[in-house]
Amino acid sequence: MRQLSISGALVHEPKIFPDSRGSFHEWFQAPSFAEGVGHRLRLEQANCSVSSRGTLRGIHFADVPPSQAKYVKCVRGAVLDVIVDIRVGSPTYKQWEAVRLDDVDHRSVYLAEGLGHAFMALTDDATVVYLCSEGYSPGREHGINPLDPELGIEWPADIAPLLSDKDAAAPTLAEAEAQGLLPSYEACVAHYADLDARG
Repeated sequence: MRQLSISGALVHEPKIFPDSRGSFHEWFQAPSFAEGVGHRLRLEQANCSVSSRGTLRGIHFADVPPSQAKYVKCVRGAVLDVIVDIRVGSPTYKQWEAVRLDDVDHRSVYLAEGLGHAFMALTDDATVVYLCSEGYSPGREHGINPLDPELGIEWPADIAPLLSDKDAAAPTLAEAEAQGLLPSYEACVAHYADLDARG
């Protein structure tokens, strides 16, 4: 697990073993995950989405605590996966980082509770699976418009974004902050410390 520029965001770059039949790799390993993150992944839900090229999902996040940590992998095709620091008071607040996830390099990303998550499908039938630390709870779930110019996420210029009505109507980061929807960095750090203490 390699730490990205935003605390609580990491990428796993597995060793791939190809042969004449195909290939093999380990996309999740509990001991190395716990070493990199500081605690084990609590698995409460596993999701799978299939998206046509240009589909833009997010930016999604949930109330802290308990929020929802995610371990994300693209098993077919390719996506541009984006992690956004929406934790008010964080040293990297409003910053984002993008990682290409595909069925060639087989990277996975982990984002801790309180971080925003979005991705754009770069291919048709892009299939993304995510392991989640908590189940979906509509009352705790929120979104930020992924095309918010203040964030300035560099989505591929040659692909027209396809958003759901809900994501298209989501507030900007500034609007979400003014509405009190964003998690505080202080609350997130306290939550991480509690998870680390539990192992």
